[in-house]
Amino acid sequence: MRVHLGTDHAGFEFKEALAKHLSEIGHDVVDHGATDYDAQDDYPAFCIAAGLGVVSDREAGVNALGVVIGGSGNGEQIAANKVSGVRAALAWNIDTAKLGRQHNDANVVAVGSRQHSEAEALSIVDAFLAEEFSAEPRHQRRIDVISKYESDRVAP
Repeated sequence: MRVHLGTDHAGFEFKEALAKHLSEIGHDVVDHGATDYDAQDDYPAFCIAAGLGVVSDREAGVNALGVVIGGSGNGEQIAANKVSGVRAALAWNIDTAKLGRQHNDANVVAVGSRQHSEAEALSIVDAFLAEEFSAEPRHQRRIDVISKYESDRVAP
């Protein structure tokens, strides 16, 4: 699977460890930055780039998901969700990571690197990447409503 990563300084150290971990277990990692630690950088550009990479790959038929990382994961999730076609879920444990995929067909997970040990954060990402969308009609129906609103901006 191709995995797009994006973070600012707050998640830089974890992103480096995550990229190594994902590569070692066979994933194709695309690093959208930050590429150097800079305490003054801003997460939106990196997270939007990761989201754009996920959407572009999926539209081309590539099996791809994304991970955006920050201190809390909140702003990173918000930034990624501004990309049309991204459904980013903030995961704070393995269950929320799995549910983001199972129920929401999330294609990006946001993780707060300051909220977890490295081992915990790796397990959250691994759980997200391993999980599949349930495709249950009630979940698909909800996603379809969101997608329609995203496309036409008419409230349901």
